[in-house]
Amino acid sequence: MATASTQARTVLERFPAGGPRGSWPAEEYAANQRAQGTNAQVVMDLCTDQFLVVTDTTTQ
Repeated sequence: MATASTQARTVLERFPAGGPRGSWPAEEYAANQRAQGTNAQVVMDLCTDQFLVVTDTTTQ
């Protein structure tokens, strides 16, 4: 039996999906966050038509 696990994430920033051609502000923001030591990833929120920069939420 397979089980699915969910991982909590924190949204660091939101960017509209309709940006100018060749502009990747979400990717640039995520790269800057990674350079500072945050494990940031870009995901697409289809419901809001936005790119989200997220990081795993640490729970203690």
